[in-house]
Amino acid sequence: MTSTIPIPYGTVTFAASGLTELVRGNEECLLSRLSPLVQRQSVMLDLGQVERIDAAGIAALISLYGKAREAGHSFRVTNPSPHVAEILALVGLDRILLSRIMIEESHFGPFFECPAA
Repeated sequence: MTSTIPIPYGTVTFAASGLTELVRGNEECLLSRLSPLVQRQSVMLDLGQVERIDAAGIAALISLYGKAREAGHSFRVTNPSPHVAEILALVGLDRILLSRIMIEESHFGPFFECPAA
């Protein structure tokens, strides 16, 4: 099920429901789902349920950001868990990836339904 809520200026927000780790092995699912979308419109990704991220997850976020920019759109993340926000700040990505728009409640079904590696 795809879950979206419209935000001003044509941006759509996706909740990463069911995704608790953005690590090597599941970053491809994120890329395959969102790459076509960031090329068509601006996207915000709600990372409120993601508790763990590694270099592969960071690379996936950077890739989505680059694809969106090439297409003239934006890609941001919102509601990161404290640990994910800390990691993004440590690598300096908080300034370009973090949105200041916070989504207080998300009532979404699972968005990422990729088979386990």
